[in-house]
Amino acid sequence: MAFDIYKERIPTFFAPSERATNDELKHDIEIISQNPIIDGVMQTTGGLLAVLNEHRQIVSVNDALLKMLGCDDAKSLLGLRPGEAIDCIYAEEMPGGCGTSKFCSTCGAAIAIVTALNGQTPQERTCALTIGKGESKKDLHFSVRSVPLLISKRKYILLFLQDITQQHQWAALQRIFFHDLSNLVMGLIGVCEMIELEKGDNRENLINRLHKMALRFSEEIAIQKALSQSDFSEYSPNLHTFSPANIFNEIKSFFERHPVATNKKLTIADIEPELMITTDPSILLRILTNMLTNAFEATADGGEVKLYLEKKDKYISFCVWNKSAIPDDVTHRIFQRHFSTKNEPGRGLGTFSMKFFGEKCLN
Repeated sequence: MAFDIYKERIPTFFAPSERATNDELKHDIEIISQNPIIDGVMQTTGGLLAVLNEHRQIVSVNDALLKMLGCDDAKSLLGLRPGEAIDCIYAEEMPGGCGTSKFCSTCGAAIAIVTALNGQTPQERTCALTIGKGESKKDLHFSVRSVPLLISKRKYILLFLQDITQQHQWAALQRIFFHDLSNLVMGLIGVCEMIELEKGDNRENLINRLHKMALRFSEEIAIQKALSQSDFSEYSPNLHTFSPANIFNEIKSFFERHPVATNKKLTIADIEPELMITTDPSILLRILTNMLTNAFEATADGGEVKLYLEKKDKYISFCVWNKSAIPDDVTHRIFQRHFSTKNEPGRGLGTFSMKFFGEKCLN
């Protein structure tokens, strides 16, 4: 990837698009390369490091970052911005490059860099990004620390990057796994207690229900095993023909006492009993549960969430609605792996897995 060095104004959705002139860039590189403190930091500090000029262009990188990028010559990176160097899929979205697209306003790295340039204090963020092209795309998650420096009366940024992809993914998997299995265990315990008290035909119905829940417990473990694989390739859908009404009834029971639905109304549309579909009910249930949970989280007390079907010529759509609109800057990245609007660890896998399983497993 290569970008011309220019200082003319071109459109941007977030950070300034202007770059240093060739002479300015050379001067920045010279200042940083001759600074003994920066040289010492780059030589002795572990981790991925880069120095940026006031136009967010790289003027120095350490060996660890070069190795991570698979680059032998640091000169090939000089003048590029971080997203351009790392091959972020949005770096070429706008003529201004990294930091100027509509996606960049939610990028943790871009926010940390711009905020540090505009202030005097270090900034820390996390950054979810997708790099590469075509089939070689890869999802990464970085912890980013951006430290403003004043050297020779010019402003620079010392950029620290830490790859936390694995830690974040495992935190998300644990959050999903224990949350989902905890709900299932509570359901199993409840049915077992009811079986002890019931007699006659209803007892047999409860035993059937217990059996179904135990099967779903086993299927959830299989799904979780697939989630733990970075390529999600281990899970094979378990297809059944059934009525969507059964799924809707299970969802209704699930959210009746769920904390996320407290003081909120769930409206589920009626479905014709004769309507039948063939799909993996466990995956479908997981997707719809995630959709509804997100909707409830975005709904104020007293608000309503709707679940309904839309019948098309050759297929049906499962739809979830809530009153609040998703902000424009979030809609662009909502299905990106590791991206989340919440800063808690273990977030950013729900919507990604929802889209992945819906498209790759259920077609």
